[in-house]
Amino acid sequence: MKNLAKIALLLPFLVLASCNKDFLDEQPADFLSAENGYVTYKDFNAGVNNLYKLVRAEFYTSNENNPMDYLYGTDIVFDGQPSIRRFTNHAATLDPSGDIPLAHWRDLYKIISETNTLLARLPAAQMSDNEKLLIEARAKFFRAFSYRTLAYLYGGVPLVLEELSAPKYNFVRASKAAVLSQVIDDLTFATANLPGIAQVQNGEISKPAAQHLLAEVYLATGDYNNAITTATAVINDPNVRLMRNRFGSRSSVTPGDVYWDLFQVRNQNRSSGNTEGLWVVQFETDVPGGSAQSTARSGAFYERHHGPNLIDFRLGTLLPFRWPTGDYTGGRGIGWAVSTRYFSNTIWTSDFTTDLRNANHNFVRVYTYNNPAVPSLFGQTVSADAPPAGITVPSRSFYAYQSKVTTPFTHPANLYLNAATFQLKDIAGGTYTDQYLFRLAETYLIRAEANLGKGDKAAAATDINVIRSRVNAKPVTANEVTIDYILDERMRELGMEEKRRLTLMRLGLLYDRVKRFNPYYSDIQVKHNLFPIPFAEIERNREAALEQNPGY
Repeated sequence: MKNLAKIALLLPFLVLASCNKDFLDEQPADFLSAENGYVTYKDFNAGVNNLYKLVRAEFYTSNENNPMDYLYGTDIVFDGQPSIRRFTNHAATLDPSGDIPLAHWRDLYKIISETNTLLARLPAAQMSDNEKLLIEARAKFFRAFSYRTLAYLYGGVPLVLEELSAPKYNFVRASKAAVLSQVIDDLTFATANLPGIAQVQNGEISKPAAQHLLAEVYLATGDYNNAITTATAVINDPNVRLMRNRFGSRSSVTPGDVYWDLFQVRNQNRSSGNTEGLWVVQFETDVPGGSAQSTARSGAFYERHHGPNLIDFRLGTLLPFRWPTGDYTGGRGIGWAVSTRYFSNTIWTSDFTTDLRNANHNFVRVYTYNNPAVPSLFGQTVSADAPPAGITVPSRSFYAYQSKVTTPFTHPANLYLNAATFQLKDIAGGTYTDQYLFRLAETYLIRAEANLGKGDKAAAATDINVIRSRVNAKPVTANEVTIDYILDERMRELGMEEKRRLTLMRLGLLYDRVKRFNPYYSDIQVKHNLFPIPFAEIERNREAALEQNPGY
């Protein structure tokens, strides 16, 4: 089992008998290693910073495709240019020998490897007891975050809680319940020892972030009482609250609203006045380590995937859209992550014209022709709900999409080919904003789900209506609250920012929801409620059986 065996491995395993091997123990004196790299608080903070980088890579930047695995193959989007890489062929995409199961397994265990190294080096560190507690809390949060993700994706997985210094080929799967129990233990420690959200910098984990995650994991174990108690602690924290008034860098722009403001450039962090973001992944354009560049296509590729490929929108010989343009036409989108009709239309039926989240500046379905080379159409509008003859909706070239994936009129300056018309260079396609991993609106929906699990539908409706009241949506009644309703509300509120696959796999409802609401993935099977265990890991684990998930 090569990848697990490499966790924190620095030297090959040597079997030596009947000799004193001390003289073989390498003691690094003039190069950095795990033995001498973690000594001071500064050293350990550097290690923690690397954990943030690894999380950002797994969910946003590892390459163009891997982060999007959390959206493709679910009920929210389908692949506009059919490809195995984007779940069009589930059997091939999720073959145990394929790239996707191995990539996420490898990346998540890499985070665990780094946390175990930090924890192993703590006792000998040269820092105060309080500093050690803080580092331990941070490390355990990241370990819990990774094991929670592994458990949702794969079910039970090997639990590795110690730094390994030699190859190991006899890993066995712990039960999913045992993995989540360990996650709860780690998060309980983290919540007790992480600072409050007002005491941390933008992007740093805090007590409310750990409590939010802990409430979700309690949900996954069916412990509804603790889920409610823990989510309530976040909601009642005096330093967090839902944003209800316009704020931030573009608060005077119209059309716009407080929901739109949440996703504008520089508006995700507390420094902008935003008290809703609980854990925000940081991006800095053209800053070393910031993961976004204006000189190359980089960063999070939500615009590229979810924005429509309007270059292929043709009315006879006419090309009424100038592509790419950094306006509400979707930037340099290429139409891969196409909204399902369920996402773009069905879930909005009761409040189609009143729910601010469905306003055209938030969910774009009415486009303005912007190509001056076609003066007969320039400035006119066209709707994805009433397309012209010959235009198929939804298709790669035309569909309703969420504007939160792009930065209309505020792309980095270097990406404009013509700043006056907002015409973009070909290297555009990233989403040049910080990204929410946890947001308080989701905490309310976690508590709503826990209340529903307890059978208190009235309390669940109250939590949901806190979210709906902000966006002028009509209140839901207690009788209307079901798990489907909550999952629909998550679509409306969290849209493309949610790691949808994790939510549906946590509930064991991926197959059910896709079968009912995404006809483009008609080949999905029940077994796809979990990823397969990577075959490479099974093969390399030669001294014990690493069991495969059913059906693979």
